[in-house]
Amino acid sequence: MQIILTPSADDAPDLRSPLRPLGLALGFLLMLLLSACTQRPGPEVIYPHPGATVEGARTVTVYVATTREPAEEPIDGFTPEREDEMSYAEFVISIPPGHDPGEIEWPYARKARPDEHFTVLKHTALSRAAFDARVAKAARETGKGIAGVFVHGFNVSFQEGLFRMAQLAADTDVSGVPILFSWPSQARLLDYATDKESATFSRDGLTDVLEQVTALSSVRSVMLFGHSMGGWLTMEALRQLSLEGNRKALRKLNVILAAPDIDEDVFAAQVDVIGPLDPPLLVMVSGDDRALGFSRFIQGNRQRAGQLDITDPEVLEMAERKNVALIDISSVSSRDALNHSRYAALAAIYPELDEDTELGSTGRRPGARFLDAMGRTVDPATASAAQAASAR
Repeated sequence: MQIILTPSADDAPDLRSPLRPLGLALGFLLMLLLSACTQRPGPEVIYPHPGATVEGARTVTVYVATTREPAEEPIDGFTPEREDEMSYAEFVISIPPGHDPGEIEWPYARKARPDEHFTVLKHTALSRAAFDARVAKAARETGKGIAGVFVHGFNVSFQEGLFRMAQLAADTDVSGVPILFSWPSQARLLDYATDKESATFSRDGLTDVLEQVTALSSVRSVMLFGHSMGGWLTMEALRQLSLEGNRKALRKLNVILAAPDIDEDVFAAQVDVIGPLDPPLLVMVSGDDRALGFSRFIQGNRQRAGQLDITDPEVLEMAERKNVALIDISSVSSRDALNHSRYAALAAIYPELDEDTELGSTGRRPGARFLDAMGRTVDPATASAAQAASAR
């Protein structure tokens, strides 16, 4: 994976400033064109292929908790519609030997080849009690007692969220228990407003799941990862835990937000209610995120938390005062044209990072920093000095 240094202000367009309506309209058109031209995986990709293993393949077991409506076909699949009762499932997924970190090697409909594709080997519907028991057992068997809960973003189908969780688990190589919280996104670009309402609908569900998992005695720590609109949902669930006075659950959480699609003022208010977390809340930002630029455009040009300018003294002061660690990951090369899913590529280098770095938990400090070409974090002043020196 290529990582490049963040460009200087003289060389790069100021994408953090309010963008012109025409430019954002063109950006939205680009999003529509990309959506129309890209063939997305249908629900048939989760059909199981029992025993379809090959030498060199790895298997990942993903546990699912979802507020989606169960599908009649495929069995154990889920639709974009809302369901009042939480559903639980377990999926065993094979990762191909030649897997490219940061990518998902999608199968062709039901014709998955485990030597080339992510392949579902087995999936099982679970009761709440069975979900708790299996997660608890898996946490004990890892020896570390770590679980990871992934909350996907806007415009994501069930199968896309499932396979992304499997990719993240495989690439980060963290000895944890992968859990997908899947909320009923319509998986359509023009359904932004509907997705926001579905995320709101799912707040209590995510709160319940976090209470469930953190209450398990074998789970000592939970990495809670929210992307895009899933970041907003994550913060709302944390807010609810705080309002309930459940500091016991909050103390077990290591919270990371990637490109959070949250109004900056709403984000600040959420942080105030949640209170300080240990380790500090980590927020990955990128000023050139086109998807967040579109979100900003349709919401009154309100700055998004995932686009915060860490060179702004007011942003730095806010982060330090509110015990938030902001990391600008614009240096990570993006594999999507919208620069909205850098976190997936970042997972590929996660095993190379020490736990005591800013992206780990033990070395995380409040404030704002850039991710440099070596995967290290540097403060804005140091980055500016290095850029000035290289320009001479």
